[in-house]
Amino acid sequence: MTGPNDWNAGVVAEFRKNHGKVGGNFEGAPILLIHHTGAKSGKQRVSPVMYLKDGSRYLVFASKGGADTNPDWYHNLIANPDTEIEVGDETISVSASEVTGKERDRLYAKQASLFPQFAEYARKTKRKIPVVEFKPK
Repeated sequence: MTGPNDWNAGVVAEFRKNHGKVGGNFEGAPILLIHHTGAKSGKQRVSPVMYLKDGSRYLVFASKGGADTNPDWYHNLIANPDTEIEVGDETISVSASEVTGKERDRLYAKQASLFPQFAEYARKTKRKIPVVEFKPK
């Protein structure tokens, strides 16, 4: 039986093998790997997500495909914001924080204009999808 963790592991392996490029659902999309520590378990995890570069920061969107709950990585980053991301062949030490208010709305709209599936994710859920920024240390 395969689940989301098996799928993620396959994407992570492909990402690392191909210098940050992957196929399938993510083909041609900007992808980074988030390293995060389980808020409850303390386990180290890696999750592939689409990102938007904005100046020196990297923005990710906790869409979870429009589900009514935030992804686990979001909760883990709120609990443990000092982490690393992988972009291409580079590993970057970052601090994560949530973007709110008008800036959040502007950035989410920009991502949805570039990748229309993000507009669809927002329509599918009642929650306001969080935007998380990674600032290099």
